[in-house]
Amino acid sequence: MIRRDLITAALGVVVFAYAAAAQPALPSTFKSQTVPSPEGADIFVRSGGSGPVVVLLHGYAETSDSWAPLAAELVKTYTVVVPDLRGIGRSSRPAGGYDKKTQAADIRAVVTALGYDRASVVSHDIGIMVAYAYAARYPDKVERLVVMDAPIPGIAPWDEIVRNPALWHFSFNGPDAERLVQGRERIYLDRIWNAFSGDPRKPDEATRAYYAAQYAQPGAMRAGFAQFGAFSQDVEDNKIFQRTKLTMPVLAVGGEKSFGATEAAVMRNAATSVREAVVPGAGHWLMEESPAFTIALIQDFLKDRLAAAPQPVSSAGERRVTPGEFKFPDRAPVTGTSGVSGIRTVVLKGDPDRAGLYTIMLRIPAHTRIAAHEHMDDRVATVVSGTWYIGYGDSFNSAQLKALPAGSFYTEPSHRSHFAETRDQDVIVQITGVGPSSTRYIDTASDPQRGPGKP
Repeated sequence: MIRRDLITAALGVVVFAYAAAAQPALPSTFKSQTVPSPEGADIFVRSGGSGPVVVLLHGYAETSDSWAPLAAELVKTYTVVVPDLRGIGRSSRPAGGYDKKTQAADIRAVVTALGYDRASVVSHDIGIMVAYAYAARYPDKVERLVVMDAPIPGIAPWDEIVRNPALWHFSFNGPDAERLVQGRERIYLDRIWNAFSGDPRKPDEATRAYYAAQYAQPGAMRAGFAQFGAFSQDVEDNKIFQRTKLTMPVLAVGGEKSFGATEAAVMRNAATSVREAVVPGAGHWLMEESPAFTIALIQDFLKDRLAAAPQPVSSAGERRVTPGEFKFPDRAPVTGTSGVSGIRTVVLKGDPDRAGLYTIMLRIPAHTRIAAHEHMDDRVATVVSGTWYIGYGDSFNSAQLKALPAGSFYTEPSHRSHFAETRDQDVIVQITGVGPSSTRYIDTASDPQRGPGKP
């Protein structure tokens, strides 16, 4: 669950003075370079900051400058890498290679050329199609994945989505389309910006003028249309990718007046650990329409990858912690937990997002009920304090609960549904498994990450 206090704080402190009066622009401190891709494109990229690496992939009718508000915030804590996609902005415009599998290789070339390996990826619009291909091609190289407000070719409900007349531009491409739009790029782009905006004033005039000029450059519309012309190949590639679901944590964000909760529905067909968020009142252009709220969502999701507070640990991995030394951070639930509001978790060893042994400790408040759910990995658990009531089955059944006082042991077998509750006291439980882990609710309506009013 995304914590509302963080979002409220961000709304109060993030200031975007540059967005109100000028074209979008990344911070001037970012360094720029052009990276040759082995797939036959030269990718323009800007980067800045230090810390965990985050790659930002923009969408259509925009360039990498669309990330200006987010980049300005993330660079304070992260290394931020912001490329222009093949054919867009200042990247080259080759004749082909606009399928998203090929563009994923472009992005991989950028990441490695800058000297990095693993990264979180944040994406919007057509950028999420490239991001999905990147995560599917290089799953061990993606820490976390954020996808915002677009479908993915071939991933349900793609066939229903593309029948929507509002998406006419998906099929509008080729030489005749180029001739029709030549010299009228602003009219064409206005049609797209207006149709998918929750606020007709967004993007603003300076932003529209800037992007229209970018797409009016020689060959730019041909390359832009090629992004859509490659969808048929993307469908075929993604049907193969989908056979192996993504296991890294995914944040699926939709604008309330655009994709909304459908974004998470798409990603649950492609990934095992999906957190859902909807930006109130916003249409498709989230960085332009609701930057503060959207940035808070992304920062809250990414922060789980920041280094934890230092713990006394030797070079041999030795660790001794008394009950009084356990610190339960006030943060969003980690992978492998139920995701219920109020539950706090500390990772004691390993990483539940990755392959290998991990141990987590949960503090569950009194009077908490957890609906039937399952995890993909095999787990064992010990009740540290309080009395924990747990049962097995596909729906919550009080008659099946067994009281487990402190010192009790129980198992959570792989894909075995179970449910639990606390009563008049808090409970602390320690769980060990072999990751990567995940959580799936048997009744999706019971999933706290999808319930009414949850961002």
